[in-house]
Amino acid sequence: MAEPPGEVTMVTVREMTTEDIEQVMWVERASFAVPWPKETFLEEVENNPHATYFLIEVEEGVIGYCGVWFFSGGGHITNIAIHPTYRGHNYGKLLFMEVMKEASKQKIRMITLEVRVSNTVAQHMYRLFGFKPAEVKKGYYADNGEDALVMWVKL
Repeated sequence: MAEPPGEVTMVTVREMTTEDIEQVMWVERASFAVPWPKETFLEEVENNPHATYFLIEVEEGVIGYCGVWFFSGGGHITNIAIHPTYRGHNYGKLLFMEVMKEASKQKIRMITLEVRVSNTVAQHMYRLFGFKPAEVKKGYYADNGEDALVMWVKL
């Protein structure tokens, strides 16, 4: 798959297709203690009319993705990940910016997401896009029982 960041000349953000799922699984397994199974991504991409998954790729391949559900004026970020090798280079911000642009195009008025209370780096990025904390869901994450911070933004 992708190599560590060096001098990257081309970055692309586009919609995910079923052909991308193997590369997305590389990111997923490296990013989460309990990764989603491949079948979940297939179901989302092929059969969920509300789901849109975006990915970010460099010349070497896919390095991250973000899933979002759009429905009657609202949106929900299902997941976002950048491969650990590529974190800290603003790829997450670039990817999230494209997701927010698409939300605007679709006239989405409000978006929500959950983030681990310990993931202050992600929380900081979400705040840059106007997200604000709304509530805490106790024991939300199945892998370790960590709480989730629910964040919202009005567009």
